[in-house]
Amino acid sequence: MFKILGVDHIGIAVTDLAEVGKFWNDQLGLPNNGEETVADQKVTTSFNPTPNGAEIELLAATEPDSPIAKFIEKNGGRGGIQHIALRVDNLEQAIADLQEKGVKMIDTKPRKGAGGAMIAFLHPKSTHGVLLELCQRD
Repeated sequence: MFKILGVDHIGIAVTDLAEVGKFWNDQLGLPNNGEETVADQKVTTSFNPTPNGAEIELLAATEPDSPIAKFIEKNGGRGGIQHIALRVDNLEQAIADLQEKGVKMIDTKPRKGAGGAMIAFLHPKSTHGVLLELCQRD
């Protein structure tokens, strides 16, 4: 059985990474760990760590067919919370355990995400409408 270690990050879809980043950095005082483009997910991200170890991940679409672009379109052209990520101790075991329990997975195998994490998404149909990401960091 896998263990949830805590909230890893909250993913927020944004239309302008620099502009929204200023709010989190300048107004709230959270540092920024720089930007990273994840080509296969068609996003550019920036992470803003909080004092308790969780992070705010800002996500901007790099392509019109990006999941972030689709989220923003469905949200009336505005950004918002797109997903919540939980850190787990063993991602492969988590996927296997959840599938065994009948949870529908978007990712049935771990894949590389931003910040060097291995990730897998649970389907919102199995989580009462919340897009959940599981991640493992070494």
